[in-house]
Amino acid sequence: MIPIRDTQRSHRRPFVNWIMILLNILVFAFQLTFSEPALQAFIVKWGIVPGVITNPMRYPPGVVAQTSGMVGLFTSLFIHVGWVHLIGNMFYLFIFGDNVEDLLGHGRYLVFYIFCGVAASIAHILSNPRSLVPTVGASGAVAGVLGAYFVNFPRSRVLALIPVGVFLPVVEVPSIVFLFLWFFTNLLSGVASLGVQAQGGVAWWAHIGGFVVGILLSVMWRPRQRLS
Repeated sequence: MIPIRDTQRSHRRPFVNWIMILLNILVFAFQLTFSEPALQAFIVKWGIVPGVITNPMRYPPGVVAQTSGMVGLFTSLFIHVGWVHLIGNMFYLFIFGDNVEDLLGHGRYLVFYIFCGVAASIAHILSNPRSLVPTVGASGAVAGVLGAYFVNFPRSRVLALIPVGVFLPVVEVPSIVFLFLWFFTNLLSGVASLGVQAQGGVAWWAHIGGFVVGILLSVMWRPRQRLS
């Protein structure tokens, strides 16, 4: 299912959400100025390389110096490897992030977004501790937003496209169903990836970790009187 919009109304402008989207777009525009070798070096430098983070003494100093180590837990959240990767993440963030920011407030939402992204990155490292494949993207932070939306706005509905062959019917789905299916699909893929040497692709456990942390953190931080 491909989300188009949700029905949950926001009470204030999601300035932080807009800034996060803009930052991701600007970083991607900056990446477009690189040659292919320079882009790969940029991704290695500012992305997450689990094997170097978990055991830096295993590799020559020159290899370790090519990465940013723990700093990549933060910087990787703003780097994408292609238009589809960027647009997919930003579209989900645009649809669901405004309501989570509305719930938590601007300052808490900023901390929430970064914290979920870093926690998701740690979940990915724990699931692939020896991998030397650099990982980037806002997916983990966005997954945290989806987790917060899932638990705080279960009565909302999502207008979504459902690809059926060459047809794309539009249906309205309860958000709790839409996001449960999203999480369940990621969980199945994550379990299937256990024990398989990472060669690139989707960081399933970053999605799972971000989603779970988003649920827990939003429940802890949401105001006692929720906006209606």
